[in-house]
Amino acid sequence: MAHGGPRVSLAATATAVASRLPLPPLLLLLLLGSAAALRCAEPCGPPGPAAAARGARSTAGGRRSTAGEAAGGGRSGRASPPAGGRERVALLSTSFVLKGDAAHNQAMVHWTGENSSVILILTKYYHTDMGKVLESSLWRSSDFGTLYTKLNLQPGIATVIDNFYICPTNKKKIILVSSSHNDRDQSLFISTDEGATFQKQPITFFVETLLFHPKEEDKVLAYTKEGKVYASIDLGKKWTLLQERVSKDHIFWAVAGVDGDPDLVHMEIQDPSGGYRYITCQMQNCSDKTMTVQFAGSTDRDSLTVQDDYIFLQTTSANRTKYYVSYRRNGFVQMKLPKYALPKDLQIISTDENQVFVAVQEWYQTDTYNLYQSDPQGVYYSILLENVRSTKQPEENVLIDILEVRGVKGVFLANQKIDGKVTTLITYNKGRDWDFLNPPDIDMNGKPTNCKPPDCYLHLHLRWADNPYVSGTVHTKDTAPGLIMGAGNLGSQLVEYKEEMYITSDCGNTWRQVFEEEHHILYLDHGGVIVAIKDTSIPLKILKFSIDEGQTWSTHNFTSTSVFVDGLLSEPGDETLVMTVFGHISYRSDWELVKVDFRPSFPRECTDDDYESWDLTNLQGDRCIMGQQRSFRKRKISSWCIKGRSFTSALTSKVCECTSSDFLCDYGFERSAPLKSQSSKCFADFWFNPEAPPEDCVLGQAYTSSTGYRKVVSNVCEGGIDLQQNLAQHMCPLIAPKGLQISIRGESLAVKPGEDITFIVRQEQGDILNTKYQVDLGDGFKAIYVNLTMTGEPIRHRYENPGIYRVLVKAENVAGHDEAVVFIQVNHVSKLQKQVTSKEKIYSFVFSRCLFPLVGTVSSILIPKQQKAMEPYTRLCTNPCVLCQSFWWDAAISAFCSSESESSTSSCALINRWSPIH
Repeated sequence: MAHGGPRVSLAATATAVASRLPLPPLLLLLLLGSAAALRCAEPCGPPGPAAAARGARSTAGGRRSTAGEAAGGGRSGRASPPAGGRERVALLSTSFVLKGDAAHNQAMVHWTGENSSVILILTKYYHTDMGKVLESSLWRSSDFGTLYTKLNLQPGIATVIDNFYICPTNKKKIILVSSSHNDRDQSLFISTDEGATFQKQPITFFVETLLFHPKEEDKVLAYTKEGKVYASIDLGKKWTLLQERVSKDHIFWAVAGVDGDPDLVHMEIQDPSGGYRYITCQMQNCSDKTMTVQFAGSTDRDSLTVQDDYIFLQTTSANRTKYYVSYRRNGFVQMKLPKYALPKDLQIISTDENQVFVAVQEWYQTDTYNLYQSDPQGVYYSILLENVRSTKQPEENVLIDILEVRGVKGVFLANQKIDGKVTTLITYNKGRDWDFLNPPDIDMNGKPTNCKPPDCYLHLHLRWADNPYVSGTVHTKDTAPGLIMGAGNLGSQLVEYKEEMYITSDCGNTWRQVFEEEHHILYLDHGGVIVAIKDTSIPLKILKFSIDEGQTWSTHNFTSTSVFVDGLLSEPGDETLVMTVFGHISYRSDWELVKVDFRPSFPRECTDDDYESWDLTNLQGDRCIMGQQRSFRKRKISSWCIKGRSFTSALTSKVCECTSSDFLCDYGFERSAPLKSQSSKCFADFWFNPEAPPEDCVLGQAYTSSTGYRKVVSNVCEGGIDLQQNLAQHMCPLIAPKGLQISIRGESLAVKPGEDITFIVRQEQGDILNTKYQVDLGDGFKAIYVNLTMTGEPIRHRYENPGIYRVLVKAENVAGHDEAVVFIQVNHVSKLQKQVTSKEKIYSFVFSRCLFPLVGTVSSILIPKQQKAMEPYTRLCTNPCVLCQSFWWDAAISAFCSSESESSTSSCALINRWSPIH
């Protein structure tokens, strides 16, 4: 189960990366925490000689570097009046060279932001073949990047910094992770004053990543390379072992407002038998006795995701995967996709606004996914858009061509691929309606585009940049609603090699071409200034900027010597007018940082008279979107002022009366056409009976049959049309139990005599209040329970004598019954030790013959008597559906376990986890 999750822009966290692009090419790698890094895509060559000493050099009107720049080199210059007649624009550029770091091929940058002028830069020489950092330098600026000072953490001792992490709630608090040259120990360097001073703290483990608490600034989790998790409540000074065998990237802090305990930690751990479990515990008390297993039975590896109100995980049994969700920490429920859906992958796209967006790849799809939207609980899913293009990335990562337009809720862009043809669509109501992008009438030179619908539209590339320090092919920001810049082309479909730049300032209604080639984009002062630098592999010294939402553009020579531009950085939130360009003159030269300051160009802050309003509409001109009319304000083109930190773009909103467009199809229903211009009526799918009771219907209670419609989540319309009215009420009938499962806590299918064992019984569907559960533990103990699966109470038992016990649970009511079986092996310690060596033999033999008969046989690993015992049953395996027959499974196990072999008797019970009725 791959999770897309929310995509984080490093520009928003003010942590950025500079990359050396010419030779050899570099690949930028995202790291966990508040920083990112890049390294060579190919093995890096030997470090070259340091670049020639630069000293202090300046352009006309600049100043020479001061003594404080001894560690590096600085230069500054004031721009000449740009083109376009805007003589009042006079940008100030200041360059600084990180001298002595020419051999370093990684750079991590952090801008504290929030009215702070501090910037930290960590440069490193990462040796690809050795997989470690050999050298590093830490630089600090306290004047928005004009001057930098090289920090000496341990005078007289060479210190290698592997990584640094910034507290999200107090960015003055920083933790550096340092390794010794011999890799024998690690230390932390802790700062509480934005890196002005550091305190060394030795640790006894090797950190792979740190995870700050989202609300409490001194609480930190550390994940080690051995899969252990340590916790600290004093910013890393003291550490306590929290848990072992934890899955990387599947550790989550408590979510504020959802988890009652802020110190709760969600984790996916591996149990002693090799399975995976979802557990929670408190960070200060997480022993085996105090942790809580939140999901009965094993989960798939790397499937746990905790996000906003939801928790997701998956299980796979008998070659079938099931996806589960928990809403606001209630019990887990299987996610309900349409019955015809046979997903081979599922990606979580978004979980905000009390709704889940998922992308599902069906068994027949290879490079596309279908987009679904859930009810508020995240259980029932309806189709929104089919065949959204996807791209496979290294390490099994998947990129799906869907992008949420930031700044205006409910607006998404998506690329749909049908018959090899890719087109771009936009929605203004969270996927209910999709439309093509209207093309501009003229190009950037004022010539007619001759692009007329329905044969020609605008299409955009929706790629995420490998380097998080640049904007990617489409750029939107929360601080600049309605402003979208993207690379694409006009035509009947998207063309991969065409990357012309287009801009809209009214959220996709009208577009203008601004460049013929792709550019990296940076928004400053809430979009009041747009900066663009060409995306190219050749050196540059010119940037372009616009102060009128891209209608006119000016140029600025930000440096006197052309540099290879590696990225752009601004203060978090894009609320200031100061930016930094990172680059290098040549591949073997030092890192160069150029500060560009737009502040001198604007004489004052804006007043109310400097703004005008604009109304949000969809492509049909409707103002009522998501149940309300929304107006925003923007700076007048004629005004020459700074919006400032206190600027808010939202102006007014007015609730609308409900219309049919405020409703989408309910679970089990689909629209006859996806585009708004066509039919909007919902009809029941062939597999869905609207009058049928829900699977959790309880006898004696009432349920409501769907009319086929439900209101779009987060839509605020009132009155008007209600397509959910006149719902029919029905009484719940008695429903037969279905999906009965029995599992063992800890998955310890082999135990010692007298050892406690805990059985957990779950039922996915059917009545539970009026169902009896007959339990036979195989050693003479039999009992009948009621409400067994509703209470969640486990069954505890001890087996006194060695042997193999067949445990049967039968759920039965008047409407029908279901069964589940598991085998338990009770053995002495000496025999239990032998199960480790024979476990894989059993798996390889039985399932290579049963589930995948064409793979070949590995029967040679078993003794002849075992082969002979299993022969009649393995012949039945040519059809995997035979596995669904519990009598076959029981007979096969009995035949195998009865063969006179110690290895078989110590292992046969382990194959229970593969049983289709387990």
